[in-house]
Amino acid sequence: MSELVHTVANPAAPASAASGVTPQAREALGHLADLAVPPPVPWTPQTAGWAVLAGVLAIALLWLVWHVVHRWHVNRYRREALAELARLSSDPAAQLAAVPPLLKRCALVAWPRERTAALSGPAWTGFVAAHARGGADPALARLLDDLQYRAPAGLAAVPPDEARAMVSAARHWITHHRVTRGDRRVPA
Repeated sequence: MSELVHTVANPAAPASAASGVTPQAREALGHLADLAVPPPVPWTPQTAGWAVLAGVLAIALLWLVWHVVHRWHVNRYRREALAELARLSSDPAAQLAAVPPLLKRCALVAWPRERTAALSGPAWTGFVAAHARGGADPALARLLDDLQYRAPAGLAAVPPDEARAMVSAARHWITHHRVTRGDRRVPA
């Protein structure tokens, strides 16, 4: 206790005198090395499995980007047809007169010309129904089967609600029709 009081009272006093460290201990303490600190952990993976996984993920990401861009290019005709359908006048008779040729142009782009150009009447209606997702819409079938061959005065007689349903069915077909890989005109 007296040594502690002496060290506190006289801070200039050597610590070895206060703690009772022998000269041999001081010499041994002088030969001690600093603690060995491990190197920092690297951010790069240390095993080949992670590199393989990164390569597979990079290839999958590239394929996904290619697939999205390709689908966007392949479906350009759909976007153009929908834009043309949106530009049609508000006159129901004019809309009904413009829808069948628009659907035919969509089919000519998506399928080989030999398969679609000559279709008319029930064969054309059956073709459109066969490639519609969710089945054929009766309003669209009526438009393609009967009304497309009428004069503008006959199209004006169609009630506005029915005309809107036919245009809506055409929009749905343009957006959702199925083109199988073997039937495709546009390369997939």
